[in-house]
Amino acid sequence: MRELLPALLDARPDLRVTAFINREASEARDGPWRGLVPSVTVPVRARRRTGWVWGEQQLLPRLAQRAGVNVLHSLLNTGPASGSFHRVVTIHDLIYQIHPAAHSLARTVAMRILVPLAARSAHRIIVPSETTRRDVIRLLGVDASKIDLVPQGVGMTTPRRTESEELLRGRYELGTRPIVLTLSLKRKHKNLERLIEALALIPHERRPVLVLAGHPTAYEQTLREHATRLGVASDTRFLPWVPAEELEGLYRSATAFVFPSLYEGFGLPVLEAMTRGVPVACSDRGALAEVADAAALIFDPERPHEIAAAIERLLADAGERERLARMGRVNAARYSWAETARGTLSSYETALVYSRTTT
Repeated sequence: MRELLPALLDARPDLRVTAFINREASEARDGPWRGLVPSVTVPVRARRRTGWVWGEQQLLPRLAQRAGVNVLHSLLNTGPASGSFHRVVTIHDLIYQIHPAAHSLARTVAMRILVPLAARSAHRIIVPSETTRRDVIRLLGVDASKIDLVPQGVGMTTPRRTESEELLRGRYELGTRPIVLTLSLKRKHKNLERLIEALALIPHERRPVLVLAGHPTAYEQTLREHATRLGVASDTRFLPWVPAEELEGLYRSATAFVFPSLYEGFGLPVLEAMTRGVPVACSDRGALAEVADAAALIFDPERPHEIAAAIERLLADAGERERLARMGRVNAARYSWAETARGTLSSYETALVYSRTTT
């Protein structure tokens, strides 16, 4: 939303956009719609899941009709099953089917109902990768002609201030060793256990410090205990979400970025690292190899020795790091929000044409 909305208006200044937002978004001061487009608050809170579903299925259609929209674009996997408008839904991934443990049982059950409902009801489905397109066809039984492949863009919003490497090394007791960075929600399908196992396979004298930053979950305790059992607790740093200036500093300080996820519908963290010139090694699962192309070292995420070999190669070979940094920037430049906006607008137009020819 933050990236797509301004890009849509740049591409089509005559486009009339209304943002339908929940109470939390309405109360926030930094929404991308402020100063750009009018907004309508749907009186639900996102954290109350039953209320969210009721708002999306019952309140939103009425509000959208009242606002006179021609196309309603639902941005996150689910959307209204009915309405007088044309419906477009973006389905980012089907992780709730492929790795159901990624979500709570209640959320997984809800997604098994709501995502297929949105897919059947939508006039067009936008997916960010060929991987997700195949998953939607295979697992939801959607006709391929109904799907538009529109990759996401990768932004490069640099904070006004960046924390220095010296300060970050001191704050998080990183010492003087090379830093290997990974960013993700700490859930099982992100495969961080095997990343820690890979770290333990690297001899102590060559072992980097592994920084695992991202939203903490109850599973983080399992990861910490795993690191202790393997004798690498002192070589790992578990960070929560960090401020933008710290994150930028970590990118600049990292020798390599490693992403061992078992499934991704797109793989934005890989592109964000590439944009900043950080050499990347990543899993070959989901859309990661597709998005990384030839600009990363690719490994089997279920083989810790392959992960370890990729890390050691990046640590030891400055020429390889320089090559991947250069190729990574070129690869990431293929993914712009301007292109995403153009593909999204094309999907809207197709939804309108499809509706006129089938009603």
